[in-house]
Amino acid sequence: MKKITLLLAMVAFSVAAHAQDNKAVVRDDATGAKTTAEVRDNGTVKVESRSGRTKAGQAAYNTKQDAKYAGKKTGQVVKKGAQKTGKVVKKGASAVKNKAEDVVD
Repeated sequence: MKKITLLLAMVAFSVAAHAQDNKAVVRDDATGAKTTAEVRDNGTVKVESRSGRTKAGQAAYNTKQDAKYAGKKTGQVVKKGAQKTGKVVKKGASAVKNKAEDVVD
């Protein structure tokens, strides 16, 4: 019972602390622009705006994403090839071992 009471008290303090946050964030997902407005204790308002990506910035971001995707695809292909090669080598080694035993017998 004490644990439940303690848990409820912690949640109440957490909610009260979160409710005192005086910051509002507006984001435009299409351009990436973000505006933050914060009301201070003395009543003044601080507004901070960040514009979205420029065309060059968006092109660089797209290039980065494309390279990331290509790297993942290449890695998967290399892994699959290595696995196939490993199976073939193992099969060949087994065949050589069997053939060597036949020759010795």
